[in-house]
Amino acid sequence: MKRRDTIHLSDHFTAGRLWRYAFPSVIMMIFTSIYMVVDGLFISNIVGKTAFAAVNLLIPALEIFGAAGYVFGTGGSALVAKELGEGRRQEASRTFSLLVYTTIAVGIVIAGIASAVLRPLTLWLGADAGMLKAALIYGRILVPALPLIMLQYLFQVFFVTAERPKLGLAITVIAGLANMVLDALFMAGFHWGVRGAAAATAISQGIGGLVPLGYFARTRTAAIHLGRTQLNWRKIAKAVSNGLSEFMGTVSLSIVSICYNFQLLRFAGENGVAAYGAIMYVSFIFLSVFFGYGTGTAPVTSYHYGAGHKAELHSLLKKSLTTIGGVGLILFGTAELFSGPLTQLFVGYDPKLFAMTLQGFRIYSLAYLISGLNLYASSFFTALNNGFVSAAIAFLRTLVFETGCVWLLPVFFGLKGIWFSILVAEILALLVSVGFLAKNRKRYGY
Repeated sequence: MKRRDTIHLSDHFTAGRLWRYAFPSVIMMIFTSIYMVVDGLFISNIVGKTAFAAVNLLIPALEIFGAAGYVFGTGGSALVAKELGEGRRQEASRTFSLLVYTTIAVGIVIAGIASAVLRPLTLWLGADAGMLKAALIYGRILVPALPLIMLQYLFQVFFVTAERPKLGLAITVIAGLANMVLDALFMAGFHWGVRGAAAATAISQGIGGLVPLGYFARTRTAAIHLGRTQLNWRKIAKAVSNGLSEFMGTVSLSIVSICYNFQLLRFAGENGVAAYGAIMYVSFIFLSVFFGYGTGTAPVTSYHYGAGHKAELHSLLKKSLTTIGGVGLILFGTAELFSGPLTQLFVGYDPKLFAMTLQGFRIYSLAYLISGLNLYASSFFTALNNGFVSAAIAFLRTLVFETGCVWLLPVFFGLKGIWFSILVAEILALLVSVGFLAKNRKRYGY
């Protein structure tokens, strides 16, 4: 017997029911974003803008290193949810276990590589003597924690697949609150500076990675559990191909951020990098609503795709596009309304930096009207186990369109051209997303 208040992947989803199922994932992504936002607030207001710029210079590179967690999470979740839809529960648990163990192994290797290249990488990113010290302190603490960060990314997705989104939310909230408390203790209380911010983040990510590991090793009531498995390169390759779009999206976004920093150093110096950092911290929270919705609804799509429910796929796509469009309007309005206070939080201590950041934020927020539609289109094809189309949307959206705009538009429009780059790129990506959705409609029956 199914409890009435429990939502299962096999259910028919109304718009309200779909949002209820995705909502814990949305909050989960918001709290994950808050890790870096809280770090940024404390670093900027306590340590100063040089350390703030240094950390923002390094964060895109750290995101690239941790992106494998998204690969095995989103790509593997689509594979596991499809097996659940086909009625193969034991096989789904074996696949899930394989992906968890693979993530740990890959995380250890990546942490070793990142440690070896951290200093030359930081110099290549453009850190001067003042920025270098702070960036290296931050990186040398967070790099060893990369396996835990990757596990947290993975479990955030798999809690939804396991039909335990509220439990995943609770663990993420606890980890997020721990990060905030430890930031205040280490930075405001102990005066550890950048070292305190990094330590707080590493500990909170450890909570988000290790607690779920223990839960899935012990549970037998969730849809999937952690146990014995066998090495299966075909499944690993399938998960990687499914999750390639999320990997490309994260890597491309990080590369785009690096390009922004290069251009801003050229056009506005250290203030430009600090301004972009403040804008991106707010953007992390806003875009996490879209990421969370895509993550929360993807297992539902994968399940009904595996079960052959074409009418349900059509309903899911239609309802999701309507929801995402409405959320985009709300986020844009919120960003415009609170642009002043949000900017004040990060850089209110410097009038010149405040003015630059406020102008950039108001222009940048126009993209929220469109970003969610492109992000959902990419996650939708991941859920359909079509990693190629999903990756193409993510790759073109960021690495091609946005990178191209960041380098081209400033030639004609100066600093404003940098801020408008995201909007132009999202418009171009929307044309691509609509094209792929139209082309594949008959193939999947949505």
